Amino acid sequence: MAAVLLRRLLSSAFDEVYPTLPSDVQTAIKSELLMIIQMETQSSMRKKICDIAAELARNLIDEDGNNQWPEGLKFLFDSVSSQNMGLREAALHIFWNFPGIFGNQQQHYLDVIKRMLVQCMQDQEHPSIRTLSARATAAFILANEHNVTLFKHFADLLPGFLQAVNDSCYQNDDSVLKSLVEIADTVPKYLRPHLEATLQLSLKLCGDTSLNNMQRQLALEVIVTLSETAAAMLRKHTNIVAQTIPQMLAMMVDLEEDEDWANADELEDDDFDSNAVAGESALDRMACGLGGKLVLPMIKEHIMQMLQNPDWKYRHAGLMALSAIGEGCHQQMEGILNEIVNFVLLFLQDPVIAALLQTMEDQGNQRVQAHAAAALINFTEDCPKSLLIPYLDNLVKHLHSIMVLKLQELIQKGTKLVLEQVVTSIASVADTAEEKFVPYYDLFMPSLKHIVENAVQKELRLLRGKTIECISLIGLAVGKEKFMQDASDVMQLLLKTQTDFNDMEDDDPQISYMISAWARMCKILGKEFQQYLPVVMGPLMKTASIKPEVALLDTQDMENMSDDDGWEFVNLGDQQSFGIKTAGLEEKSTACQMLVCYAKELKEGFVEYTEQVVKLMVPLLKFYFHDDILSFSAESMPLLLECARVRGPEYLTQMWHFMCDALIKAIGTEPDSDVLSEIMHSFAKCIEVMGDGCLNNEHFEELGGILKAKLEEHFKNQELRQVKRQDEDYDEQVEESLQDEDDNDVYILTKVSDILHSIFSSYKEKVLPWFEQLLPLIVNLIYVCDNSPEVRQAAAYGLGVMAQYGGDNYRPFCTEALPLLVRVIQSADSKTKENVNATENCISAVGKIMKFKPDCVNVEEVLPHWLSWLPLHEDKEEAVQTFNYLCDLIESNHPIVLGPNNTNLPKIFSIIAEGEMHEAIKHEDPCAKRLANVVRQVQIWKYE
Repeated sequence: MAAVLLRRLLSSAFDEVYPTLPSDVQTAIKSELLMIIQMETQSSMRKKICDIAAELARNLIDEDGNNQWPEGLKFLFDSVSSQNMGLREAALHIFWNFPGIFGNQQQHYLDVIKRMLVQCMQDQEHPSIRTLSARATAAFILANEHNVTLFKHFADLLPGFLQAVNDSCYQNDDSVLKSLVEIADTVPKYLRPHLEATLQLSLKLCGDTSLNNMQRQLALEVIVTLSETAAAMLRKHTNIVAQTIPQMLAMMVDLEEDEDWANADELEDDDFDSNAVAGESALDRMACGLGGKLVLPMIKEHIMQMLQNPDWKYRHAGLMALSAIGEGCHQQMEGILNEIVNFVLLFLQDPVIAALLQTMEDQGNQRVQAHAAAALINFTEDCPKSLLIPYLDNLVKHLHSIMVLKLQELIQKGTKLVLEQVVTSIASVADTAEEKFVPYYDLFMPSLKHIVENAVQKELRLLRGKTIECISLIGLAVGKEKFMQDASDVMQLLLKTQTDFNDMEDDDPQISYMISAWARMCKILGKEFQQYLPVVMGPLMKTASIKPEVALLDTQDMENMSDDDGWEFVNLGDQQSFGIKTAGLEEKSTACQMLVCYAKELKEGFVEYTEQVVKLMVPLLKFYFHDDILSFSAESMPLLLECARVRGPEYLTQMWHFMCDALIKAIGTEPDSDVLSEIMHSFAKCIEVMGDGCLNNEHFEELGGILKAKLEEHFKNQELRQVKRQDEDYDEQVEESLQDEDDNDVYILTKVSDILHSIFSSYKEKVLPWFEQLLPLIVNLIYVCDNSPEVRQAAAYGLGVMAQYGGDNYRPFCTEALPLLVRVIQSADSKTKENVNATENCISAVGKIMKFKPDCVNVEEVLPHWLSWLPLHEDKEEAVQTFNYLCDLIESNHPIVLGPNNTNLPKIFSIIAEGEMHEAIKHEDPCAKRLANVVRQVQIWKYE
């Protein structure tokens, strides 16, 4: 105990304790530790003393990397060469615990370190020395994870390390195997020279049933981790992947023989140590890591064979595998229908749906039926509507017959597991089929209403909640007209349940289903729903206001807390972890989403609740525990401002002041790109609502710095992607991944453009001095962002404003920007639907440069091109600008516009007529009057 306490003291309070000791005491501690290690005969006690020595050595490396305990290093060298096995173990244990012990002398001692490890790894007489040296090698590599040169220098230790992995496993020691998993996770490129051997060893250990389950799962973890951290490297070893998939499927079949399991009426929490769960998780991760192109062709035949197997365990595993690969193989899933259309189950053309329906009718195994329904839910959720419709009639009839049967079983036997899943399957099918579900509405609604009315017992709460969800999803799918025949009954059922809301236990599953159902009813009923808000809002705000428990714990305390307590932990380093109790977070998220729904659907009808909702939502912009809650918080802001408009400008401004600082800070600090894009989009919408004057100088200064950083980050990321394209593992899938990164990056830029566009629209020329800091980066964007029309549009719009309102210092930018704008306009796909708005902004910007900065360009050369690009008709704001400039040119009798002897008049007339046809200019706009006068003048010229 004294040894443990001393190590903890050195770890947590070294700076407060050790430096205050007299130097002779410090010297005594160091020499005593080394003496005790040499004298201690008990191995476990010696390790504890070594832990203290390693912790002391860690703290005695100064800021410059100098080791202030040279006697410790000498002890290490002497001990590792000793004939005393205990001292050799001690030296390796210290080095494993603190591989940075050599400090800034590491490079000098590199060959010595290597010889020491090789020598110990070749010790055939002492397995413990081989094991310790292998672990020390792994620790050293991990401690130098960015030193690629060191990897190459130590690459020839890998064969000995892999041998130690193998040998230690058969001595019932998985410590070296765990080290291999860490290497695969953190420094996978170290394994490259011997990757085939690493994979073969992992595959062998995974398939060896003489090893315990944990060892087999760890061996599989090596391969699966590499599929995530070094997918391109692993894709070159397709033979290994092809052999690993059957191993994972075999694990998924490894279920305990339990006669009651297959027909149990409750779904128990999965045994996370079981092979079945480990195999399923591994399959899911590998499919995501390696991609569907590689995984789906390798696994589909295995799954289809398993679904036909007479043994329920194989059918169960097949269904779970189908669900597991759903995310990773999502894009390729459609191909499975065409390739195996002649699957054994010929009663439907679609093999997936056919297999699932046949399995759902497996009356002898309730658990298999329930999983078949769950797999059907996964399939229909991701299935395009057009793909589902041909099979809808057969699918619905099967679901109805199973529902009727299971409803009878509920009444007669009280069993409900399969019925719960079937109800959710019906909801999922209706959600995907939408209005195509109308013919089947009357088939289901009476039974579903019957369940909600009568399933009032505590054990049926989940069934009742899922049925409420199902009814509301069907109502949303078929629309108000069809649903109105039952709307009154359904609302009464919901109101009755809502009045019992305060009596519900906190963990009642009906709560989240009710919250979502009310919001769907709001979408269906529209303004008519407003009357129900007083009943709904109290419980909804209560759920949205749930505060999670959080704690800061040291590692020891964290390990003492049971996983069953619902805590999740993040390691903060320095032996500390941050914990959060996740209970209630999903319900809180759903409630926040529903508040967004009410604000969106009811608008001014929601005004009575805007103040309390704003006070709830703004602090949630810093709710880093749950991304969805943060996103819903951001999404609510402009919607709440819209709701509050009816209260007048003073009330609206007060609400905006409460939001603004928090939104800007969130844009600067949010790390998740999906959440960040939602915050930026909402901020832009808020500026559109509030208009000129909504931002003060401090806001502009902070926002300018943030937007500049976002733009610079984009260009930096582009450079990094180019570096990755030079990597030796670069392949087609890596390029896909890089393209995804680029799309993600560009999507953030579109949100930057949203903010800039909203600011320009509100502030016009007043914002130009602020915009100067971004201008060089914006010019670059026009040139490089070929994949993002939204960014090109915003950049072109900004350049147009700059040309119109900017002073002399903007002239060089106008000259530089012109060829870039022309390049965008003249590209082959410039007029496609997705590009036309960006193109029209570029055309308008060229016009503004010629009008307001004519000395920056050769107007006579550019003008004929500009005329050929007219008219604009998609972007109404820019259309007005260009037509006004055209009127200026015609009214001034510009020779290039009119042409020799007015030969261009038909072209001018055509431009104006086409603009009129597309309603590019509103009749009340002054520009329309100018155009009418121009047309009259053109007609006079024609007859002169």
